[in-house]
Amino acid sequence: MLSYLVFTLTIGGLYALLALSLNLIWGGVGMVNLGLAGFFGLGAYATAIATGAGAPLVVGLAAALLVGVAAGGLVTFATLRLRDDYLAIVTLGFAEVVRLVALNERWLTKGSDGISGIRAPFKAELGTAGFAWFYLAFVTAIVIAVWLLMRRLDRAPIGRAMKAVREDQELARFAGKDVLRLKFQAFAVSAAIAGLSGALYAHFQSYVAPDHIQPLITIYIFLAVTAGGVGRPAGAVLGAYAVVIFLEGTRFAAEIVPGLQPVQLAALREIMVGMALILILRLKPQGVLPERNPPAPRPAA
Repeated sequence: MLSYLVFTLTIGGLYALLALSLNLIWGGVGMVNLGLAGFFGLGAYATAIATGAGAPLVVGLAAALLVGVAAGGLVTFATLRLRDDYLAIVTLGFAEVVRLVALNERWLTKGSDGISGIRAPFKAELGTAGFAWFYLAFVTAIVIAVWLLMRRLDRAPIGRAMKAVREDQELARFAGKDVLRLKFQAFAVSAAIAGLSGALYAHFQSYVAPDHIQPLITIYIFLAVTAGGVGRPAGAVLGAYAVVIFLEGTRFAAEIVPGLQPVQLAALREIMVGMALILILRLKPQGVLPERNPPAPRPAA
């Protein structure tokens, strides 16, 4: 039971990174990114290929960050004139393109077989149980570092400029803000964080396949950010851990219902997730930790 709890908290940390990524781009500049699974998969494959070629773990994680930044910049450039629903459709298509490339380019990704044997840091030295505890601490430390960075960014002038773009980009442009640059920066950093989450997942599971690049991941992360509070990094982290714990809790709750087949139990879990989202939107539309807008600093006398 303890090892299962450690596993759940580790996955919660990976979801927290994805939630912080989405919170930056959605709660920051108001761009709806439905391609989180694509950036997650890019990061996982980038570190798997890099470390598989003999590169150290640090190089693999750096490769995931760089690939995420490059992909984020490319998607931003391709969607400059798109907003709202159209932007969401394009980013969703991007995630599907990543999945199809991973599925068909066997020379690079080994296709549907996936890449196995990805290096797990210190697993041989620590053993399975020791590695689980070590990786939980490692992921938690990264989540705290990224959360502090996002919190600092949220309170900095650039964070307020991003939120001005979110509210009304034409007015922000009229006020002298470089809207295009802010979008590029937000999307690049957001994609890098999502890629880092994918890389950490790959080293944790020692395996990555196209099946891991599923739109359901993006849905769960949207649920996490919505539940925690859009625009607030602490809310994104809280929502991510809450969603993972809820998902694992539904696994046991669904098994209590007698006479259901495994497929029906899985469907019941998804129904429970949907009901939870409806309840959150009904009872706490701003999230558990709503966004706080501090007053602008007073000019020096």
